[in-house]
Amino acid sequence: MPMPVATPAQYAAMLDAAQKGGYAYPAINVTSLTTASGALKAFAEAKSDGIIQVSTGGGQFASGTAVNDAAFGAIVLAEAIHRLAEKYDILVGLHTDHCHPEKVDSFLRPLLDASRARKAEGKGPLFQSHMFDGSVVELDENMKISAELLKECVELDIILEIEAGCVGGEEDGHDTSGLPAEKLYTSPEDMMQVYETLNPIGRFMFAATFGNVHGAYKPGAVKLKPTILRDGQKVVTDKYGADAEMDLVFHGGSGTSSEDLQETLDYGVVKMNIDTDTQYAFSRPIVTHMSENIEGMLKIDGEVGNKKAYDPRSYLKKAENSLCDRMKQACDELRSTGKSIFGTV
Repeated sequence: MPMPVATPAQYAAMLDAAQKGGYAYPAINVTSLTTASGALKAFAEAKSDGIIQVSTGGGQFASGTAVNDAAFGAIVLAEAIHRLAEKYDILVGLHTDHCHPEKVDSFLRPLLDASRARKAEGKGPLFQSHMFDGSVVELDENMKISAELLKECVELDIILEIEAGCVGGEEDGHDTSGLPAEKLYTSPEDMMQVYETLNPIGRFMFAATFGNVHGAYKPGAVKLKPTILRDGQKVVTDKYGADAEMDLVFHGGSGTSSEDLQETLDYGVVKMNIDTDTQYAFSRPIVTHMSENIEGMLKIDGEVGNKKAYDPRSYLKKAENSLCDRMKQACDELRSTGKSIFGTV
């Protein structure tokens, strides 16, 4: 039986292939089976492997308003995607997005425990990677916590993503919009400290920041400096050799030009988060459906409406397909289209 949620070895091979091939995987935040299905369909149609991720807010939403438990909802989505992904002929990695220090015990540790339980049953981990976002504390403290978490992840065959420097803007309750500009750029010294702290422990991904911001902005509003990534990688590889090039992650990629996106691929970016643009792609056809079927959606003046119009499936299918199209565009821009390693590892 195919198991397209990647094994730890397959996930490592995915990252290696992207690093070697100069491309990156779109990593989409999902909140439901509908958004997950749209992502899986997109990867399959693009013949691209990819990453599906859950934020704390996404997990909370997926658990339902009565349960309201971020970790539980993330587990439910992950278990569902493990089953659903069997129907597709590409590899996907499951990941969790920003987790700040105060949410480690309530979000990250229950997920590590879920993977620990699966490993005890002879299965692979539930998630292939997790993000710890220690950018809200000083780098020394960030690295102390990151190192402890990475040790746990290594034992479970899980890769840890960390962040040093802050991604600006606001997304899913993660608000850094008031930070001074210099916080939005990771220094070469920071890059070196991250590498020297974490590399001896195990494999990690690094969300270094280069002026990127969460949210949607008009062209020209965001001042990206991708050369920050180049310069930071160079400091590390000059000292430790070409094999020390880190697996970098691009946060806040929505609205970025193809040129800026693709420049980062030359500097070691293997994963780019996408959320704002896919939220819009998902919601836009729903608005059109509501506008075009307003009388059928609403029981006006004692009328009965039109069940075919207000059946949620009628507009959620359109939303899924629109999200799928936006994800295929992301695969094209990140050069992952046609490069699935499914069946080769």
